Order: sequence, then structure tokens, then C-alpha cells
Amino acid sequence: MTDAAVPLAVAPAARRRPASRGRVRWTNRALSAALFVGVIGAWEALVRLFDVSPLMFAAPSAVLEAFMRGVSRGLYWEHLGVTVFEVVAGFSIGASLGFLLAVAVSEFERAGRLLFPYLVAIQSLPKVAVAPFVILWLGFGVESKVLLVALITFFPVLINAMSGLAIQDPQRMDLMRVFRATRWQTFRYVRLPSAAPAIFAGLNVAAVLALTGAIVAEFVGAQRGLGVLLLQAQTNLDTAGMLVILVMLAAIGLTINVTVRAVERKVTYWVARRGDAP
Repeated sequence: MTDAAVPLAVAPAARRRPASRGRVRWTNRALSAALFVGVIGAWEALVRLFDVSPLMFAAPSAVLEAFMRGVSRGLYWEHLGVTVFEVVAGFSIGASLGFLLAVAVSEFERAGRLLFPYLVAIQSLPKVAVAPFVILWLGFGVESKVLLVALITFFPVLINAMSGLAIQDPQRMDLMRVFRATRWQTFRYVRLPSAAPAIFAGLNVAAVLALTGAIVAEFVGAQRGLGVLLLQAQTNLDTAGMLVILVMLAAIGLTINVTVRAVERKVTYWVARRGDAP
């Protein structure tokens, strides 16, 4: 075989890669959907087979019935909107402040050394213990929940961003010095891209903690929100209603996670991930 024939033999395989990745993606989605259907079916069958009391654990059919009953009464949407707002607003504020402080600490090392012990001390405080004070100061409204979510999401982004910005490629830094790049240019074209994977790792952790923080804050004291509905369902021994709220919370968490990961893939397009084709 001549050298000229090699590209002709390799080209069809290269053209098949996008189609192959698409088939793998759809196969994985089909398997995931089949697993979901199988789990729901097994759950329904086991509850009916062992005649489990609805007070202990409700069947999927009962959960769906409770959901439809709540929808017809307009029970969920206001509380859902409140919780989503608390999560999104608190996450946005906490993540933004964490990133900005990490940049400031990385740029001014002396300030970072002075602030770091205090940041660690504040991070070590259980946020559930701080929640009563925040509610005492800001009341039972949305403001206290947003502040608690911001406190919870602030530190994962701060620590990960500080770790990412602390890692510098000497060769790239030397290249920027050769071209006499400004401090801002060095930060934009070298330090920030190098730190982006670590920053998004912190954002993924913070996104999960944001939902947890909002629900815990609503448990401590709130007038509206899915956490309030969950407590009401628990008081009424409404197991099906509790499971409806848990499913809604799982859907919110999944949506946030998928959104953050999609943004991460768009922004850090140069990062090789496991499962990506060569």
C-alpha cells in the first residue's frame, strides 16, 4: 500500500466518528430510560406485593395521584418558584463573590495570607447553626434564604478558584513575559483558562449545596417554599405528598447540574474528558 492510499483508508473511519458518538449517546439515553421504567415498575410491584402501608411508603401510582391533586389545587407552583429563586439568586451571588475574592487573593498574596485563616474559620462553622441568626436578622422572607444559600455556595467556589489560580505553567508565564504582556492579559489568556476546570469543579459542588441550603433554610423558618410543603406533608403523615416534593427537588437538582455541565463544556472546550472520542 502506498503512502497516498493511507488517508483514503482513514478518512471513512474519521467520517464515521460523529455518527458513532451519536449512536452511543442515544443508546445510553435509551438504557437510562429503560432503567428508570424498570425501577418504577419494581417499586410499584413490591409495594403491592408486600401490601406496604401508605403511611410507610407510597407506590408510584399514589405519588402520581398526589401530584395531580396538588396541581389541580395550584399547590406547588408558588412554592416551587420561591425555592428556585432562592437557589438561583443565592448561587449566583455566592459563586460570583467567591470567584472575585479568589482573584483578589491570588493577585495580592499578602492579603491572601492574612484572610485565609479567617475564611477557613468561617467555612468550618455549620451553616445550620448560623441559620437562626440570619433569620433573626432578616426575617422569614426570601432574603434570609438567599443569604444562607450564598454563604453555602461561596466557599466551594472560593477554595477551588484559589487552587486553580495558584497553578501556573512556567513556560506560558515566561512566554507572556517575553511578549511583555500586561497583568490583565496574563490573567485573561493564561491564568484564567488554566484555572477554569478547577473553578467549574467548585461550581458543580456549589450547585448541589445551593439546593440543600435552600431547603434547610426553609426548614429553620419560612413562609413559602418546597421545604415548607415538605414539613406540612410530614406533619400530616402524607407520604405520597412528601415523595412528590422529593421528586421535584431531584428534578431541580438535575436541571442545575446539567446546566452547569453544559456551560462547562462550552467554556472549557479544550479540556479532554473521559468518554470523549480522540
